Amino acid sequence: MIPTQYIDPQPTNGLSIENTPFSLAGKRALITGGGTGLGYGIATAMVGMGADVVLCSRDETQLQKACSELGHQASYRIHDVLDYRQADALIDELEADRPIDILVNNAGAHLKKPSEDVSAEEFQHILNVHLVGAHALTRKAGQNMLTRGQGSIIYIASMTSLFGIPYVTAYAAAKAGMLGVVRTLACEWGDRGVRVNAIAPGWIDSQMMRKAVMDDPERKAKILGRTPLKGFGQPEDIGNAAVYLCSDAAQFVTGVCLPVDGGASIGF
Repeated sequence: MIPTQYIDPQPTNGLSIENTPFSLAGKRALITGGGTGLGYGIATAMVGMGADVVLCSRDETQLQKACSELGHQASYRIHDVLDYRQADALIDELEADRPIDILVNNAGAHLKKPSEDVSAEEFQHILNVHLVGAHALTRKAGQNMLTRGQGSIIYIASMTSLFGIPYVTAYAAAKAGMLGVVRTLACEWGDRGVRVNAIAPGWIDSQMMRKAVMDDPERKAKILGRTPLKGFGQPEDIGNAAVYLCSDAAQFVTGVCLPVDGGASIGF
């Protein structure tokens, strides 16, 4: 296992968090699927760089546990991204208190089965979670960001956004579709102060990844064999990338998909 490099919340060069270009001090982030896995890793990194985070998912027990671990900078709301009609209400409720500066569309669902066995209903469900549900929140949060003339939105893409992986047709369609959304929004909203980017995690040690390689040693060996850094990543690796993309350090970065994958997308 390759050691993860964490962002130090207390810089050693004499600068405070507020005085570094990677600071998120004073920012507020809404993270979907934020109670576990990649979402929790993103929340951890953002809190470490000074942001206040609002986590949302359907599981209140997970959300409560996450917030208790993250401390006073974290709060939560119960929200199902498939309940599109409640997206506006969620954003309005949060913005009545203070603005949302950052939106991370991380909530997801996985489906692994032969493509010929995937029903239309299963295919549509995966698209709804990753694309339609994310759009409902992005649309409303984006309207407010555009009014203020600033904001940052991140979509959590995937290796399936970049190359073919067997048995995940619906998931791949959704994750590839994200990149089209990201590029289009970046072009539409860039001159009005809103940046939109994606992160494509490689194989990160999370519940979803374990499910994908469970009882499949051949698949696990294939993954590690094409990963130059020869290991799985950690959720905080994705969190550190998200901090960068949402910070002033990336103020001239929009419309990109940043692979955080140990080199898997370029490995052989």
